[in-house]
Amino acid sequence: MTDTLFAQVLDEASRADPYPLYALLRQTPVSRQGENLYAVSTYRAVTALLHDPRISSDERKSRTGAGALAASGRLIEDGGERKPGFIFLDPPEHDRLRAVVMRQFTPHRIRLLGRHVETLVDELLDRRAGQTTLDVVDDLAYPLPVTVICELLGVPREDEPRFHVWATALARTLDPPEGMSEEEVARATSAAAELRAYLVELAGQRAAHPRPDLLSGLLTDASGDRMNPPEIIATMALLLIAGHETTVNLITNGMLTLLRNPEALALLRERPELITPALEEVLRYDPPVQFRTRTTLTDVELDGVTVPAGANVALLLASASRDPERFPQADRYEPLRQDNQHLGFGGGIHYCVGAPLARIEARVALGALVRRLESPRLAADPPPYRQSASLRGPRHLVVEAARVT
Repeated sequence: MTDTLFAQVLDEASRADPYPLYALLRQTPVSRQGENLYAVSTYRAVTALLHDPRISSDERKSRTGAGALAASGRLIEDGGERKPGFIFLDPPEHDRLRAVVMRQFTPHRIRLLGRHVETLVDELLDRRAGQTTLDVVDDLAYPLPVTVICELLGVPREDEPRFHVWATALARTLDPPEGMSEEEVARATSAAAELRAYLVELAGQRAAHPRPDLLSGLLTDASGDRMNPPEIIATMALLLIAGHETTVNLITNGMLTLLRNPEALALLRERPELITPALEEVLRYDPPVQFRTRTTLTDVELDGVTVPAGANVALLLASASRDPERFPQADRYEPLRQDNQHLGFGGGIHYCVGAPLARIEARVALGALVRRLESPRLAADPPPYRQSASLRGPRHLVVEAARVT
């Protein structure tokens, strides 16, 4: 697929700005992009498939996905059984596991975490008070969600350097296997094994000595549809990675967008209560998750194209949210945009479980950056980007300012 538009999206050279490629892809809403890969790029087509039961999230059902998925390390090994996280499953198994997780994401727990987020953001920025430079990633966007997800799941914060390496390697597996080198596949496979071993040991500790965290809640769940041990390990691995990688990108993409749109930054300084619609527009304009892959369970006809059963389908969420047929002036960042039904958190039965928490973290973090950075400007534009095309965001975002207050 080296000559296809989607292959160019996967190419690191396009990481800073894939949106012109998405515009080209939208000219053919459903297009074949390789031997067994189809890209779906318009808002209407993507939303249709997000709600279509003929489209599977379980890549083991693909003609090519099972082997590639296993090789990439995305499946957590449990003896002879491989367990995907629930976002890689279909009903009814997906629905059962998601319901168990949602019982742990109680409104009370989210409210407590929300209050804690405000304290953490202030503490992190206080460390840079009086300074004239700040790396949004290293100084705020990474440590904030990592601290929160560790506390939520019950992972010791001092173990963060270990799972940071694992998360970076496994995040790459959300890109199609064609976009990964053999070395990256090997790193991901090793990371999956090491992460599983770590979580098995941690689960043993929490089973013996439960705490008020999500892992203990999953282990002590007395309901009839509780998770078995392999499912708990796969779920913990998924939440640990997805719970911070995407939020890091959301905060960083948001600040980059505001710095490139100084009129929006000035508006938020004057009217901080507008941070909510401004954040929703970031989720549309430059989302942390650019695309997700699916598999067809039967032949599916869409926009005059028949996608055969067992084919891999790339749902280009970021392209759909820039579709001018759905969003007027789609390539403009408009913080007060109305009717903003973006796909920043996906859609359908796989809508992001952690969306309420991610919104809280990003609102508080971006609001504090707008308030506390005097005359901020980018040190480099474009900034350096992470390798992942799917979980897309800057690796660093250095901001120069008169000072951090």
